[in-house]
Amino acid sequence: MAETCWFVLLALLTNTPVPTMLDSVADYPRWLVALCVAIVLAAVIWVALKILKWTLWLLLFAVMIAGVGTALWLAFR
Repeated sequence: MAETCWFVLLALLTNTPVPTMLDSVADYPRWLVALCVAIVLAAVIWVALKILKWTLWLLLFAVMIAGVGTALWLAFR
């Protein structure tokens, strides 16, 4: 709190804008930045796993359809 008062007083005396937490990530507590990064990375990994799961299911069905189609084509040729 005293740090914030010092920045406000310094900004008033030097006629510069008061630094805000939106200016830089360095102004946030390190534990909050680490927590947010971990949550975002977990969400990205979760979405990637969902996409990978659906891609593997589509690949499995494509291989099954191609295999059955090839077997039927060879059987009736």
